[in-house]
Amino acid sequence: MKLLRPVCSCTLLSLITAQGMAANLYVAPDGADTNAGTINHPLATLMAAQDLASAGDTVYLRGGTYQLQNSDIASTSNPRAYVHHINKDGIRYVAYPGEQPILDFSEVKPAGYRVVAFYVTADDCVFEGFDVVGVQVTVTEDEASNTQSVCFRVNGGNGNRFERLAMHDGMGIGFYLAKGADNLVLNCDAYNNCGLDAASIGNVDGFGCHPNSTASTGNRFVGCRAWFNSDDGFDLISANAPVEIENCWAFYNGYDRDFNSMADGNGFKAGGYGRNGKTDFPTPVPRHAVRFCLAVGNKSSGFYANHHTGGIDWVSNTAIGNRYNFNLLSTLLDNATDVDGYDHYMRNNLGYDARDTEVANLDEAQSDVAGNYFTLPVTVSATDFVSLDESLLTLPRQADGSLPNIAFARLSAGSDLIDAGLDVGFPYHGNAPDLGAFETGSGPAAALKAYALGDGSVSLEWTAPAGWSYEVVGTANLAQSPEHWTQLQSGIIGTDGTVEFSTASPVTNAAGYYRLLLH
Repeated sequence: MKLLRPVCSCTLLSLITAQGMAANLYVAPDGADTNAGTINHPLATLMAAQDLASAGDTVYLRGGTYQLQNSDIASTSNPRAYVHHINKDGIRYVAYPGEQPILDFSEVKPAGYRVVAFYVTADDCVFEGFDVVGVQVTVTEDEASNTQSVCFRVNGGNGNRFERLAMHDGMGIGFYLAKGADNLVLNCDAYNNCGLDAASIGNVDGFGCHPNSTASTGNRFVGCRAWFNSDDGFDLISANAPVEIENCWAFYNGYDRDFNSMADGNGFKAGGYGRNGKTDFPTPVPRHAVRFCLAVGNKSSGFYANHHTGGIDWVSNTAIGNRYNFNLLSTLLDNATDVDGYDHYMRNNLGYDARDTEVANLDEAQSDVAGNYFTLPVTVSATDFVSLDESLLTLPRQADGSLPNIAFARLSAGSDLIDAGLDVGFPYHGNAPDLGAFETGSGPAAALKAYALGDGSVSLEWTAPAGWSYEVVGTANLAQSPEHWTQLQSGIIGTDGTVEFSTASPVTNAAGYYRLLLH
């Protein structure tokens, strides 16, 4: 036993030494690849940084715009041109703190190739905090049937994290996974992406996850938004392994930014194998999960089973103003015969104001359906919601990258949709879960940002979630219960997320106390 002790000590020492050797490299728009990659002598390209980096290292992207060119293409493999081929494991590519890097691919136009801005085959990498814009489509519908480009394409990479990325204002898909397990896409946005012509317009999704291997399990999308993508917001067609989508928003997909009609336009297309008569899909059929998600104003369905040959888990989702809020269309195992949706698991879902049909193509007898707005004795109306102001959906994210804390689609006090759901194992407030994506009691929080006290005057400024109704109340007696405080100001919090209040004199001649109440 004594012989083991120095071996353990040496092993621990070697681990500490290896961890201590992790390096930082820096890339900047005005850098040069002949530099050493230090903060004062940064590199110009991520590929040069990858060449110098090792597992455990961090590559910091300094703020500013990186204008990529055809000369930056790392490699080609017909029919694709890879501008960045990330093939080294364990490297972090992150924005320098407090700065915003923007990688502009609008001038990368290789003739005859589909552009891939980031081609990821490495494991355990992190991509965080930067924008990918202007990805082009250069192959026309006359040249090929599949012509779409893509911002991020994962093909074999495992355990990677994609966080606080924005993929926008281009012609390509935001994120596309073809193969790989345990990848997390967290707090990312994909918007204003529209193809060149019919061939690419019909394939440009915000986020696509299409693992071609049954081993590609554990892929998750959390806290992401997709809007104004010419095809779908989220697309899981031909996925040979189960995928989870949680706390994500999809709105206005199937349109361009001027609301011209483009392609399919589903918010969450959560399955299917092309309804083409081929039966080479896995058995058992992968069961995807879509939970706590929001679909608003998409051209076609908010939540769509897309001819899936099995069931999908739909839990605590909210659909508002889509053509079909929920479309559960299934296909028999021949992958050719459409039938009403079967084997679906549906709990605590909420819909309102569908342009055509609230719930389409669902066989309730062949599914496990309970505790949803269409199975309960409730009537949904505009008064059930704190706000239906859709302009709130595109507000900036919170400082930690999470979705904006807004009033849209949250339930009003007194709504019979509160506590109307069923306990399915997720946390909730009150006696039972609420219907829909947002749980009452998990919502608004305000913080005092600034104050000024003068001779007989008070000025206060709070930061608070946009869209909520508010009251400023005051009292001279702190022992008085809040419901008896005097209302001094009320209104609806604007998109800037601030409430300002001032008074020439305190509540009384004595010292005053003030609160901001949100409703």
